[in-house]
Amino acid sequence: MSESIYQDAAQALRNGEVIAYPTEAVWGVGCDPFNEQAVQKLLDLKSRPVEKGVILAAGSIEQVAFLLDELSTQQRETVLATWPGPYTWILPDPKNQIPQWIKGDNSGVAVRVSAHSSVKSICQAYGHPIVSTSANPAGEQPARTQGEVSRYFASTSLFIVPGELGGQQKPTEIRDLTSGGLVRES
Repeated sequence: MSESIYQDAAQALRNGEVIAYPTEAVWGVGCDPFNEQAVQKLLDLKSRPVEKGVILAAGSIEQVAFLLDELSTQQRETVLATWPGPYTWILPDPKNQIPQWIKGDNSGVAVRVSAHSSVKSICQAYGHPIVSTSANPAGEQPARTQGEVSRYFASTSLFIVPGELGGQQKPTEIRDLTSGGLVRES
């Protein structure tokens, strides 16, 4: 894949657009997590209530290091043992560094440092984590092909980063770091 596609995706993110891209198991849609209008556009596309919150995907641990600062040594080791990889952790955000429109009704924030080449390349070109949620309207199955993304969102102009899904069969596991509870099984 040409590096220019990732630079174009990063520019689309800076412009407040929603992008679609392959992830570990399903196609995702994303945007700039600090642009409330972009996040609302994404939520409207999916008919997803803001209260549910969304995941942040990062291309490197450095991009989310500020969220690891307040963790205990054991918590940090637990998280870092799974990253980069297909594991999403709900991390505490005691300094409220992440907007509420990302966290929804939750006090913590769901974060994944992806090992998927497209997700990593998009985040590295953008320089920050991005919103990452499955590419499907609420109630529909997550898109597994670029064609399904195009059908689901036919009336919307999405910037689509072509590519292949990773080897996961199901969306990433989500665990709550504070409670240790399993939120979503992979």
